[in-house]
Amino acid sequence: NDAPALRQASIGIAMGSGSDVAKEASDMILIDDSFATIVNGVKEGRCIYSNIQAFIIFLISCNVGEVLSIFFATILGFPSILNAMQLLWVNLATDGPAATALGFNPVEKNVMEEKPRNVDDEILTPWLLTRCLVIGVYIGIATVGIFAFYYQSIGVSIDQLSHWSICDTWSDSNVESCDALFADNAIALPQTLALSALVTMELLKALSTISVDRSIMEVLPWSNPYLVLGVSVPFMLHLGLLYIPSLAHSFGLAPLSFDDWIAVLFWSLPVILIDEVLKAIGEHRLKLKH
Repeated sequence: NDAPALRQASIGIAMGSGSDVAKEASDMILIDDSFATIVNGVKEGRCIYSNIQAFIIFLISCNVGEVLSIFFATILGFPSILNAMQLLWVNLATDGPAATALGFNPVEKNVMEEKPRNVDDEILTPWLLTRCLVIGVYIGIATVGIFAFYYQSIGVSIDQLSHWSICDTWSDSNVESCDALFADNAIALPQTLALSALVTMELLKALSTISVDRSIMEVLPWSNPYLVLGVSVPFMLHLGLLYIPSLAHSFGLAPLSFDDWIAVLFWSLPVILIDEVLKAIGEHRLKLKH
């Protein structure tokens, strides 16, 4: 008698001790015959849903940033800010471990206070996509920005950098020769700055994505030990890439000084601030909606 009702219900639930007919007609079977299991299942399901969102947001933000950094540099006429090996390094060593670690984010305390979602709701809402694009645009701008900043610090203007292929015609006597500015060994340092800023921003973005909607001050990154590991290990590998001469030479990189790292942090840290502002705006929009 229960089978028709179980089939018509949005989610038909049968007890493990129930009849075989009821079990076959149901969507969920409670093996332990405890309704508390439903609550735990919903809680875990919401956590998985949120972690999938975090995974997608992180990867889209970072990939948009990587694409835009190359796009902006090309549009501006700059020399190559990252070579193929460096881009491959970012995608394999930086994106993968951090993105995987986001799948282990803990269940948030207020997860059961959220209203049920419609089954047709998109996992990546227009607002979340907007957040990804805003972060991606900043990553792209900052990666190109630190590259241009280096050349400005040695006396090369943005206009000159945009016309680097005809640098032998520059009349400015304070600017070094073309080989001293754009040869493979000369461009290694600005490319290293750009790569290090890109890696640092992506790892900071991963830490910020410990929660999709809540501030990093509310949900601390070390609440997910796998995320801390997924960020610290790639960063240590990146340091090894810079300071082990044979590896640095293979990737066309140069070791960074203390002042260089200050510049990297100057361009990288705003990514967390921007993400926090976007989270606050999203929370305000949600309150207005409800």
